Amino acid sequence: MPLQEATEKESLNFNQLCTFESFEEVWSHYGYKSGFKDVIEREFSRTKGITYLDHAGTTLYPESLVREFYQDISRNVYGNPHSHNPSSRLTHDTVEHVRYRILQHFNTTPDKYSVIFTSGCTAALKLVAESFPWSPPTAMEPASQFCYLTDNHTSVVGIRGVTSALGVVSLPVSPEEIEARARDVAQSECSSCQTPHLFCYPAQSNFSGRKYSLGYVRGIQARKLYPACDSQGRWFVLLDAASFASCSPLDLQEHPADFVPFSFYKMFGFPTGLGALLVRNDTAALLRKAYFGGGTAAAYLAGENYYVPTPNIANRFEDGTVSFLNVIALNHSFDTLHKLTGGMDKVQLHTFGLARYTYMLLSSLCHGNGQPVAQIYSDSEFENPSTQGAILNFNLTDCHGQIVGYSQVDKLASLFNIHVRTGCFCNTGACQIFLGTTNQDVKSNLQAGHVCGDDVDLVDGRPTGSVRVSFGYMSTFRDCQNFLNFVVECFVEKPVEVDQVKLDRLKSNTSSKGSSQCLITMLTNGKHKHIDNGEHASTDPVVNEYGGKAITKEAKSLGKAQYLTNIYIYPIKSCAAFEVTDWPVCPLGLLHDRGWMVVNGNGVCLNQKREPRLCLIHPQIYLPSNTLLLQASGMDTISVPLENHNEPHQSHGVCQSKLCGDRVQTVDCGDEAASWLSEFLGQPCRLIRQSPDFIRNMKKGHEKGVSSTALSLVNEAQYLMINHASVDLLQRHITSRQESSDHQPLNIHELVSRFRANLVISGLEPFEEDDWSHLIIGNTHFQVAGRCGRCQMIGVDQNTGAKTKEPLLSLSAYRKGKVTFGVYLVHQSLDGSNATLSVGAPVMSQWSG
Repeated sequence: MPLQEATEKESLNFNQLCTFESFEEVWSHYGYKSGFKDVIEREFSRTKGITYLDHAGTTLYPESLVREFYQDISRNVYGNPHSHNPSSRLTHDTVEHVRYRILQHFNTTPDKYSVIFTSGCTAALKLVAESFPWSPPTAMEPASQFCYLTDNHTSVVGIRGVTSALGVVSLPVSPEEIEARARDVAQSECSSCQTPHLFCYPAQSNFSGRKYSLGYVRGIQARKLYPACDSQGRWFVLLDAASFASCSPLDLQEHPADFVPFSFYKMFGFPTGLGALLVRNDTAALLRKAYFGGGTAAAYLAGENYYVPTPNIANRFEDGTVSFLNVIALNHSFDTLHKLTGGMDKVQLHTFGLARYTYMLLSSLCHGNGQPVAQIYSDSEFENPSTQGAILNFNLTDCHGQIVGYSQVDKLASLFNIHVRTGCFCNTGACQIFLGTTNQDVKSNLQAGHVCGDDVDLVDGRPTGSVRVSFGYMSTFRDCQNFLNFVVECFVEKPVEVDQVKLDRLKSNTSSKGSSQCLITMLTNGKHKHIDNGEHASTDPVVNEYGGKAITKEAKSLGKAQYLTNIYIYPIKSCAAFEVTDWPVCPLGLLHDRGWMVVNGNGVCLNQKREPRLCLIHPQIYLPSNTLLLQASGMDTISVPLENHNEPHQSHGVCQSKLCGDRVQTVDCGDEAASWLSEFLGQPCRLIRQSPDFIRNMKKGHEKGVSSTALSLVNEAQYLMINHASVDLLQRHITSRQESSDHQPLNIHELVSRFRANLVISGLEPFEEDDWSHLIIGNTHFQVAGRCGRCQMIGVDQNTGAKTKEPLLSLSAYRKGKVTFGVYLVHQSLDGSNATLSVGAPVMSQWSG
């Protein structure tokens, strides 16, 4: 056979191997949906003609992420979160919401971990180095130990620069020693020895992609594994998640590392210059901090060495103002990642499959004389995504077995527009292990002129580094194909040979075929059963199962001495009131009062201070049909079920939100309600409700003696009550102030609506309610929890959504600047029976004096 014909035949055989059909034979998890190709073309059109294989360096951001972020910052005004004005509060609340999303991503909660934003993973590691309670040796106790896996990034090993000056023992540990030198049981703890030690290891090697057991976390903490099993004291674990988090799910509930640093650009591609340190709250109390910057102090003196740190862990360690616009961008990063992929479990399977296939073909590829083309640096044969990440590290060799310098590979790859990473990847320990480089070799190479990051790839014919290709969630089979074809075209001595025995063995590996077991089953999306829009279109009173009726004009005539004159419920926080004549009482207050709230595209609660048009949305509750109706001018009426027994199947499921400084567990109400709200308010919104399994207790700091009480999504307490006589007096002050102006005075009903009370009583002296301690309405006993401090929200006209300065100015003038109006109430006792409040019920009060 002529040489040219033989070469073409061999190339044809390799091309037959390097096909998507052959990929599907060995791995079934590719992409995330049927339109994966369209998603890549739409979201990553800028990569056309580029084969990007440096996702371990940074992954790529989708175009919609940047668009949505731009729309967000174009639509909203974000101020410095350390201020208290509306734009600053919006920033603060959005940043806090992002913290919760981060913890949710790692399957933990704010009760267990705190999120400290940093400029990146390295800054997070430096923070640990400088604040860990290192102990020098004493006569009674040994010194702290800083122990680290030799396969660690430079930024981890660099902690040694801090500890060496403190008398702390630095102990490098090889991967083989951790389990080989372990003990069968945890060592008995010396009760008097409290010396703190820190063990650091990567969840995934950034050099080889090896995934180290996450079980090491508990093993070290329990002193069952080396080196903890050989040393008394308290052992803490720093789990470097920078490489791991880019393509793998991390469950901190199962593996509760004390410190978890990472960078967001490795996960999302955008934003850059932002990372975080997750700290276990139980561990955070031990950290010591010398420097204090803006926002970290609860109090300090300029003329005396006096400083008290803020009790909030994140605030204590975030010196100055965080990069809040970058933090806000993370909201869109999480949204886009989930929208495009469905979650990290699917990302892990997709990227591992590409890496595994590339490994199989590259490791089987041979020169025409049978010599292997690549020397691959790996501890596994890519059998399972739980032990190997989407990283392939190697050096190419010529037909004589000599290493081809990585710089040569890098330059040729650039000509083909293939983007790879070369060198030692800031991991000298792993580089030495795989390349067989001794300590003296490293020193000699430095004397020969080689430093980290240069292109001196060979010294005396021996490699100083290697080539790394890595995959991201948007990588495609074409990327694998382009890279393998590049290797064949530029570095394989023809004819191309394939080690068929090895390839067959790798293909027959059964663990990959069981890869579907690695995928956590996603809950099936459920749909609401909707009621026809016209079913409750009538505004006539509707009798509920408790006998409650929507308010009628006749009910407004009640105004006799010491009676309950009005009952308002606000089903959706900050939306219009639903007035009734009688209504059931539940352990959280009036049934369904503030059971729902509207959040913006970043998951931050909207109120009338931020979006006054919320008052134009009129929710109505119909208990017999278990229905919440949403009505607004110009919009079709839609219905939302009051209770949904298929909550785990909601399209957006359970989420965490922040309300008045509290963390609340909420359930998304679906896409129809979200679309309706978004259309009416002109911005992306969703309707969420408080999870029925979540208990939110009233904050401390109210009137002395008020017991802890369960709350809905109200601000402060279960009920807000105002006195009609107080409203009358305030109206007279407003009228007096406006006599010389052209302003139309507020009528009494409009003024009442501004204060958004649940209960209005009548027939009493103005502001005498300020001094009450208890009261009885009908047969229901209440305790006064304090006064309501009023804000600018009472300046929103509840009929039009327009903002005015009244009645806040008049109230402030009357109260000499102390703006309070109305009192908070809580149940004094509620035995769970079907208590009901009714308009016309007598009111009996008790004075606090």
